[in-house]
Amino acid sequence: MTRITRTSRVRRAAALLGVSAVLLGAAAPVGAAAVSRAPSSAAAPLDWADCPAGTGVDPRQQCATLAVPLDHTDPDGPTVDLALSRIPSEQPSARRGVLLLIPGGPGGSSLNDPSGKGQRLPQEVRDRYDLIGFAPRGNAPSTSVSCGLDRADLATSVTRPWPAPDGSVDGNLATARRLADACAENGGELVKHLSTVAEAHDIDRVRAALGERKISAWGVSYGTYVGAVYNELYPHRTDRIVLDSNDDPDPVRVQRSWLAMYERGVEDVFPDFAAWASAPDNPDRVAATADEIRPLFLRLAARLDREPIPWPGANPEELTGNVLRQTMLDSLYAPGKYPTLARLINAAVKGTVPPAPAAPPEEVLQNVMAVGIATVCNDAAWPRTADAYRADVAESRATYPLTAGMPRNAMVCAAWPYPPRQAPVRITDRGPSNVLLVQNERDVATPLAGAQKLRAALGRRAVMITLDATGHDAYLANGTAWGDATVSRFLATGVRPADDTYCC
Repeated sequence: MTRITRTSRVRRAAALLGVSAVLLGAAAPVGAAAVSRAPSSAAAPLDWADCPAGTGVDPRQQCATLAVPLDHTDPDGPTVDLALSRIPSEQPSARRGVLLLIPGGPGGSSLNDPSGKGQRLPQEVRDRYDLIGFAPRGNAPSTSVSCGLDRADLATSVTRPWPAPDGSVDGNLATARRLADACAENGGELVKHLSTVAEAHDIDRVRAALGERKISAWGVSYGTYVGAVYNELYPHRTDRIVLDSNDDPDPVRVQRSWLAMYERGVEDVFPDFAAWASAPDNPDRVAATADEIRPLFLRLAARLDREPIPWPGANPEELTGNVLRQTMLDSLYAPGKYPTLARLINAAVKGTVPPAPAAPPEEVLQNVMAVGIATVCNDAAWPRTADAYRADVAESRATYPLTAGMPRNAMVCAAWPYPPRQAPVRITDRGPSNVLLVQNERDVATPLAGAQKLRAALGRRAVMITLDATGHDAYLANGTAWGDATVSRFLATGVRPADDTYCC
């Protein structure tokens, strides 16, 4: 079998820089063709070199490649490559170790985070750690994967299981079969080996290759689950762990519980959007009072269910009720995204649409979708019949009309052809007390209710700070000055609040 050369990986990385971190890193699908056979039981030193010139990364950022087992139960079998990056400690005399930046997703990459969000870290943290980024397995420029989906199936309003306007889930099951078949046909051997547990084992290979006895980490969103699983599997290898915008670690439902949490997350955040969208000085004002926004949105979505508006250049090329609902979900991730939803509402009320939103390159979407689908489906089994979803979807539509039953519906995993290779890891309170959870009170994607379940599972191992803030990603993004200072102090000194704390 052949291995992708470093030159080709670097070229692909350079072509994709500038795309957002969540969608960074795609290449032509390689699947099993990128798998090579080489012993990997011992960590070899990393060959750090300059990252591609002219790609916009900090000139101090270095790049390397690490081979890890395709299947960690067969450590001497085929391998896949992980693309790594680092910016060394800015004050070697103060250096404590490495801070691994664990991306969200599934499907996200932190490869350029040492040059990006890592530079928002305060000086005392950058002095203490080498900042380490990586493209998780499946994400280019690591050995990459693609399902070769049709362009129409790359739309988020398709991969998120929005029911039909009448509440039927039959179309979602048909979509699941179509996408699962594409992944089975085009995903190669690698698509069977993408999972949270595999990523956690990869991280320990990274730690060993870095020559570190322990690692510190900052995991965000899905990265909080990866970090929690790593901390469960390798507790003696962890130093200071920050989990930011936290997932419910349900040991049976896993991502099904994350999807369901959108019900609560939308209810937590929509009032904040409504207050913003009714402010008198807002150029994108939607209504005169906050109380008018919800019924206006629901009426508009229902109208678009019946009478979609053509939307040339968008994917799909019409504004339906479900496209509006998906835009709402995307726009509630951060207050800075509220104008996108408000402008779409205002245009649609008039029977028009704004310019079609820009999309990442198709190869990026193909890569990210494949990694996300495979990870979600390989982590835990989903029910496989429409009857298993109908009652839940109907109840959800009645109780949470803004999300219209989507959070309890069938994703592609309802037709996934591969059984999970291992049971989900149960997060427990066994291990060192070295975890700080940071959580915004109003977070559409990882709501407080789910974060509290991770906090309860970790027990004495963790302290959680809850911030009076709105948005996904708290630390150094959508949180508060007090929260940022508290997390920075922990990373720099190891000092956490004595107890769980709610603050400004």
